[in-house]
Amino acid sequence: MSYYISPRFQDKLAVHITKNYLDLPGVRVPLILGIHGRKGEGKSFQCELVFERMGVEVTHISGGELESPDAGDPARLIRLRYRETAELIRVRGRMCVLMINDLDAGAGRFDEGTQYTVNTQLVNATLMNIADNPTDVQLPGSYDSTPLHRVPIIVTGNDFSTLYAPLIRDGRMEKFYWEPNRDDKVGIVEGIFSPDGLSRREVEQFVDTFANQSIDFFSALRSRIYDEQIRHFIHDIGIERVSLRVVNSVEGPPTFKKPDFSLSHLIEMGKLMVGEQKRVENSQLVDEYNRLNRKNYQPATAPKFAEVPVNYQSSPNGSTIDNTARNYDNHNNQIPSTPVSQETLEQMRQIFAQGYRVGIEYVNERRFRTGSWQSFATHQINDMAEAIATLESCLAEHNGEYVRLVGIDPKAKRRVVETIIQRPNGIGSR
Repeated sequence: MSYYISPRFQDKLAVHITKNYLDLPGVRVPLILGIHGRKGEGKSFQCELVFERMGVEVTHISGGELESPDAGDPARLIRLRYRETAELIRVRGRMCVLMINDLDAGAGRFDEGTQYTVNTQLVNATLMNIADNPTDVQLPGSYDSTPLHRVPIIVTGNDFSTLYAPLIRDGRMEKFYWEPNRDDKVGIVEGIFSPDGLSRREVEQFVDTFANQSIDFFSALRSRIYDEQIRHFIHDIGIERVSLRVVNSVEGPPTFKKPDFSLSHLIEMGKLMVGEQKRVENSQLVDEYNRLNRKNYQPATAPKFAEVPVNYQSSPNGSTIDNTARNYDNHNNQIPSTPVSQETLEQMRQIFAQGYRVGIEYVNERRFRTGSWQSFATHQINDMAEAIATLESCLAEHNGEYVRLVGIDPKAKRRVVETIIQRPNGIGSR
């Protein structure tokens, strides 16, 4: 089976590796090449194909190895594998690279709920240090003055915006966004189905039918074509005898005739897989479960605020209005009515009652994943009327973004409350 290598991918990878082995006068070459793009587009597999064609040996590190119960272990692992690869270059006299798969999964920060550990900090710091000093990489507790051979580092991931910004800056990491075009997809899918007798025209029609699917969809589809034969095999011998027949059988491994790889059958099976994808996307049961959890959840140690008398009176339609929160600020001055919700007003009132100040922050959906909030007010607000006016302005200017209320202790100069009051999908109180 001959697999397709994208010329763009091969060119980028080959140039980066070769450039790191050359002594170019007055040129600072980035040590790290970051290959990023959406899931399932064959980033790692394309790398393996290029390595094989170039005769490059690879030392692998998985993103899952970048965390450990013992602080410092992942950073030490990176240094150790780098030194081992440098030794391979010296001993075998051929190109070698260090490859870290799914770096963002192991060292990235996806949202405010992602734990940022000591190991995450050390991994980022270690990679930056190696990129800056590629011939002087030491193990903790020892020092070897012998310069190492420079080892190119290839990292893959989906979203590099989740990584520590100084690590991915130009000069340390060269970035390559991999998004196969139609010609790339046709070439790759033709390689996947090359033993199955599909013509170039049929492959093109097949790819155009599922133009929005990633490369791994077509590979998974080819595997699924065999499901029918395996199902018949299980029924024929009986489900009780499958283990005896398949594992360590004296009859040898079972054989199957070539299944139906006609274009119409492939499209039919592909549509079934697309239907399963849509059912997963539309179920969103986790959102329903989370809503129930939020409804039933009672904090074990909720913040204790000073009690302030609340004056309720009936409105003409029979509902109650909180005059203390809505009509008076923390200096007992009357304030105008506002579209800000009663829940948010009550939170602000409680913050002020404790002697704290209010801050307002916002962030778009992309930066929310990394926790990069921006302050809307240039100072800490200490007046209820000013807080409401500022909050209304922020909600109006940043409609469709996250907005949160922050309670600040001016004496200790620390945050005591952080509450999201607006979300892009409309969930959250105003």
